[in-house]
Amino acid sequence: MINKHDEKLIALLRTNARSSISDLARGLDVSRSTVQSRLLKLEQSGVITGYSVEFGSAYIEGLVSAHVSIKVRQKLTTQTTIALKHIDQISALYAISGEYDMIAIVEAQSLEQLNHILDDVGNLDGVERTNSAVILETKFKR
Repeated sequence: MINKHDEKLIALLRTNARSSISDLARGLDVSRSTVQSRLLKLEQSGVITGYSVEFGSAYIEGLVSAHVSIKVRQKLTTQTTIALKHIDQISALYAISGEYDMIAIVEAQSLEQLNHILDDVGNLDGVERTNSAVILETKFKR
């Protein structure tokens, strides 16, 4: 689906998604038009669906993050997923196997805010129970 040149382009974008076409072209040692056409191809094929913000360490270090395991009533899974998507502090939601059905990654400004978010999640229709683990330290992230 993608070639080695596309992989290099994606790697540069992962480093800085706001890089200019000129900077990307210099980094790949190709023309600007080549970069533009590869980007267009990657976007049209769905390999790249958007560009996002990566937060700085000072901001991230101030957040309180938690993994929240969620047990859902099966008939309400879709409704519960939609409700969880509307909670801005949930940065990711995964369907999992095992005792729980989902894991939400929650990023709050404080322990107090985290507590309120956990209450909101636990009170959603379809949520049977939750189990939270506050992240104390990130050892590494790729």
